[in-house]
Amino acid sequence: MDKVLSFDAYASAGIGVLALLLGLFFTKKVGFLKRFCIPAPVSGGLLVSFLTLLLFSIFGVECRFDGTVKDLCMMIFFTSVGFQSDIKVLKKGGKPLLVMIGLVAVLIIAQNLISVGIALGLHLSPLFGMSAGSIPMSGGHGTAGGFSPLLEQMGLTGASSITMAAATFGLVAGSLLGGPLGEVLIRRNRLSAPSETTDVMTGVETTESREEVSVTEGTTFQNYLIASCILIIAMALGTGMSKLLALTGITFPTYFGSLLAAFAMRNLFGIRPAWTRPLRLGEIVSIGDICLQLFLGMAMASLRLWELASLALPLTLILVAQVGFMALYGFFVAFPLLGRDYDSAVLVSGLCGFGLGATPNAMANMSAVCYKYRYSVKPFIIVPIIGAMFVDLINTGVITLFLNLIP
Repeated sequence: MDKVLSFDAYASAGIGVLALLLGLFFTKKVGFLKRFCIPAPVSGGLLVSFLTLLLFSIFGVECRFDGTVKDLCMMIFFTSVGFQSDIKVLKKGGKPLLVMIGLVAVLIIAQNLISVGIALGLHLSPLFGMSAGSIPMSGGHGTAGGFSPLLEQMGLTGASSITMAAATFGLVAGSLLGGPLGEVLIRRNRLSAPSETTDVMTGVETTESREEVSVTEGTTFQNYLIASCILIIAMALGTGMSKLLALTGITFPTYFGSLLAAFAMRNLFGIRPAWTRPLRLGEIVSIGDICLQLFLGMAMASLRLWELASLALPLTLILVAQVGFMALYGFFVAFPLLGRDYDSAVLVSGLCGFGLGATPNAMANMSAVCYKYRYSVKPFIIVPIIGAMFVDLINTGVITLFLNLIP
């Protein structure tokens, strides 16, 4: 009989933080990780999970981690996402933004149809298909970690390991696919000549002037204190909203109520620009980003990789199909609908980034294309808006619909 090594909430959090710190170190030292924008908690967490795999395989020791702190960090992160969703920002993107929103929605639906269809064709549970669909693909590690407990509750053993493995694959695949696809579209359609200067990315850091504010240490502390209080208030309101959502009989992820509460608060206060200042949105985003890193470190370190052994082949088939579809979708659907111009090619490279990985991958893909050719303003406005506001909202809605429809 296998031995069990259990870690309480504090020990589990400490191991996750150690994984994050290891990842930060590796990201600085290993060129491959930096080149493909592999998140630090993913690289460090995988190392820890491989160590637990060795313990299980060689010594028969199963490591079990408490997810209390991990789940709290996940809740804080998705609540911060709600505060980033400003409806007024829609006006900045114009028609291409609306087209991209439609493309993302169709992509998310197609990813789930592909994965569930292949799973059913292989006589596997449709829940397995969902674990390799838009949850890890368009959702990335954050959404994978958010929905895997729900998939476990619905009966999919090893859901966390499956979704995290798929998300890691998608992260690398999105980075490998986006730049080359943008390059092919530009060359094939003769949209731009390679730049002969080294300053083609001038202005990429920001699209609008930012006011520089000098703050004291006391002011900084107060701002973060207020931001923390607002996040907690939104999560408290989200608890009540989750209870109301439960009355519909539809299954929602645990964080969805808090995300909606934060979304409502952000746009209610956004009626007047002066009202948004007390929200301390910059600090809220920073706290959310910190919690995302901590959450991913804990989630990746607690993966049970031995549960993937029997699912390796079907999971690989689904993931290869997802990458193939993404390439065809970008080339034959997204590029023509976006206008067949240089901006469209750059946007397609970005679509591959967050369609298979995450928004940072999308930004890295577009930057790589623009470094070779020339800077394009509109994609660097549209993609961050899509990544911050719409991907998670659309994806959560579509996933929830699928989970409530599949047998």
